[in-house]
Amino acid sequence: MTPDKPHILLVNPWITDFAAYDFWAKPLGVLTLAGILRAHDFKVSYLDCLDRFHPNAPASDPSARDGRGPYLKTRIKKPDVFGDVPRNFSRYGIRSEWFRQDLAELEQPDLVLVTSMMTYWYPGVQETIRVIKEIFPEPTVILGGIYATLCRQHAADYSGADLITPGPGEGLILELAARHTGFSMKCRFDPEDMNTYPYPAFDLQRRVTYVPLLTTKGCPFRCAYCASHLLHPKSMRRGTDAVVAEIQYWHRAHGVKNFVFYDDALLVDEEKHAMPLFEAVILAGLDIHFHLPNAVHIRGITDQTAGMMYRAGFKTIRLGLETTAFAQRDGLDAKVTAAEFFQAVTLLKNAGFKKDQIGAYLLAGLPGQTLTSIAESIQTVKQSGITPIPAYYSPIPQTVLWKAAVKSSRYPLEKDPIYTNNAALPCQPGVFSWEAVSYLKNLSSG
Repeated sequence: MTPDKPHILLVNPWITDFAAYDFWAKPLGVLTLAGILRAHDFKVSYLDCLDRFHPNAPASDPSARDGRGPYLKTRIKKPDVFGDVPRNFSRYGIRSEWFRQDLAELEQPDLVLVTSMMTYWYPGVQETIRVIKEIFPEPTVILGGIYATLCRQHAADYSGADLITPGPGEGLILELAARHTGFSMKCRFDPEDMNTYPYPAFDLQRRVTYVPLLTTKGCPFRCAYCASHLLHPKSMRRGTDAVVAEIQYWHRAHGVKNFVFYDDALLVDEEKHAMPLFEAVILAGLDIHFHLPNAVHIRGITDQTAGMMYRAGFKTIRLGLETTAFAQRDGLDAKVTAAEFFQAVTLLKNAGFKKDQIGAYLLAGLPGQTLTSIAESIQTVKQSGITPIPAYYSPIPQTVLWKAAVKSSRYPLEKDPIYTNNAALPCQPGVFSWEAVSYLKNLSSG
């Protein structure tokens, strides 16, 4: 029998991969839905299979590394398809028995929502859902998130979920909840206006070591390798006052000092968006830090923006460079020229940023890309005086580069998302080369 206030359980699943680390990675989407449900009088519970601060886990300093840290890992059998990859495979996150115990201690939910991240992490999603159904066989389990959006049919066939909901969930969640619990509430926010959203329910975590911020949705670029426009097809923008109010709330109510921008294009139209935001943060005088792990558009780095970012407390800057083969990037993106890249680096340094605070992402493992061209890009970034960061390419269904990836891959990419794992360098010709990966790592850090 459904109680007056239905109980909805939201779950962040395990990661299964060759490697994983909490580089400011939180399931912002599902925690946003948790905030919406809670604001509409639903009883909400949240379990995080990646919880680094689970009471059964080894002690960990939440203030270390600006909130980042390693996940607990359990060695598991490597998928047979990766017989040519000489690396160990693990399930990252809490022990399975801890998860079962956490589930068993909950009141039975009326509905379960599970999110998903990288498409090739779906075995962790499968296992998560399987355990949930062992403990709670009756409630409907709904799967959303990136894997559910980009690989909807595969998720429907193999995830074990009862229902797949692709795309953004903010406009659908109350209807779904009403359909599956019988509890209907009038919507108290506008799904088309980010300024009206309740805050994501970060406080449902055991420790709030950092807070992700999303000030815009949608990206004006259509880079051949990126799925941003598929995941957020509609552009939205939050106002300066709303963003600063949220920052102040988490800082004052929960002592959060590290904030992480998840925007895909924070510095686009910077005079109307980023600059007023940075100025308001400076005026607020908060003792906080900002990080940009998703990279920023290099053309948005001006003398003014660089200076304001430094004064606002930005600590980690990542530039979306992707390659320094500037003459050959027309089919990839149209982000930046060589002169613009070097100018941006100079402006950031002049503003006060140190070498170890600035990095440039470089795509590695693209279809047809040679090891020599990647090495040349790494050397160019090092010559600029900042840190090169290889970002290994994962082929993404529905993107412009997908067909070329399918054609060049040694794996049948279209048959199974598992093959798109970037750690396996799926578009590298021939067999996997650990020597090539080690060479690029050593070149980047040397």
